Amino acid sequence: MNNQTVDLIVIGAGPAGMSAALEASRYGLSVVVLDEQGSPGGQIYRNILQADARSRSVLGDDYTAGAELVAQFLQCGARYLANAAIWQVTPQRQVHYLIDGRAEVLQGHHLLIATGAFERPMPIPGWTLPGVMTAGAGQILLKSAALVPVGPMVLAGCGPLLYLLAVQYLRAGIAIEALVDTSGQGDLLRAWRTVPGALRGWRDVLKGLQLLIELKRAGVRHVRGARDLHIEGQAHATALSFDSGGRRWTIPASLILLHQGVVPNTQISWSLRLEHDWSEQQLCWITRRDSQGETSLPGIYIAGDGGAIGGAQVALLEGGLVGLAIAARSGKVDTQALQQFANPYRKALRRQRAARPLMDALYRPQQQNRIPSDEVIVCRCEDVSAGSIRQHVELGCLGPNQTKAFGRCGMGPCQGRLCGLSVTEIIAEQRKVPAAEVGYYRVRSPLKPITLAQLSTETPLAQEHP
Repeated sequence: MNNQTVDLIVIGAGPAGMSAALEASRYGLSVVVLDEQGSPGGQIYRNILQADARSRSVLGDDYTAGAELVAQFLQCGARYLANAAIWQVTPQRQVHYLIDGRAEVLQGHHLLIATGAFERPMPIPGWTLPGVMTAGAGQILLKSAALVPVGPMVLAGCGPLLYLLAVQYLRAGIAIEALVDTSGQGDLLRAWRTVPGALRGWRDVLKGLQLLIELKRAGVRHVRGARDLHIEGQAHATALSFDSGGRRWTIPASLILLHQGVVPNTQISWSLRLEHDWSEQQLCWITRRDSQGETSLPGIYIAGDGGAIGGAQVALLEGGLVGLAIAARSGKVDTQALQQFANPYRKALRRQRAARPLMDALYRPQQQNRIPSDEVIVCRCEDVSAGSIRQHVELGCLGPNQTKAFGRCGMGPCQGRLCGLSVTEIIAEQRKVPAAEVGYYRVRSPLKPITLAQLSTETPLAQEHP
């Protein structure tokens, strides 16, 4: 084995990636973890080792709990490569990446994709104005640099992260003009049938209720059932207007943070042509996996939110299961021991996943916030509106990949990350077919920008001889 070949390559050092590395290293496997961030933790535990006591107090106990996991990971013997940008992954489990301005390549006997999630876009009128951000971006600034808003601020949309960020801002002493919630009574009624099953995950349900109680005690104006959201302003966002309770509201704000949940980061899995399914529960594409996390390509696994949204604890457990499975596949654990070691993971997973159907139903993004009216820009990179996409369909466009030819939609720097799901649903609605029939962009390398000068520095993998 040459020094560019390892037993397991892990892409991403969030809960899933760290957990898998810990488990695989425990059985003596050689592990390399590639991470785009400067320190391990992923989005959920971003910058945890550098956070001071004040930051940890603001961000809460769930964030602070990540410090122990990160410390264990850094001591487990896995090789950790920070600031590594993955630009190509091949079906043969070769991972090409940029680090310190150089192009490098690794070969893995096994590969785990643990890239987590990104925020679902919320294309509403005015969402491209300066002064409009996602709630996740606000939280990244809070975690990585302790940056907080200074002017009037509104949080709008739905989902647990919206409430969590609002509470974190309150703890940091930041005033919130309003929390504008697009979920309402109808969502609660629809979600009611999932409540009995969710009680097995009562701890997660309780955490959500505690956030809402904290916001209510602080006197934050919380408007529910908001519809027809519109961001006002010409050169900059000045207010958020919407309908609720039978009247039109306008709340002045210089910063508006939008959020309607997170979706799996499937860029690598699509580039590998793995099999995907459309999830009607989570309104996104999820990668097909077996009970051990292996995908349709043998030797390639996915764990955590990059496969389907489940949260940090689910990611941690799925990563551990993948690490065990790979250890068994490598001959380090026999079949009987594998079942014995895996059972506690599976039991904990059932409990951690119990509340997910409730959250999926309760915070289901409204159709008008996913499938916008004609004038709304959908592809920000190439300035393509929803109306243009509908016109493309009338001219014969059948799926997202064809929109590239019709109007360059999805061909900008983000490579469809921001517009992909919206484009799928707009086309599906216009064609009057299911989203699963429409499909997704045909993602190709490079996944991240790379110059010819950088590419020329890559040393080809040495050939192994029997």
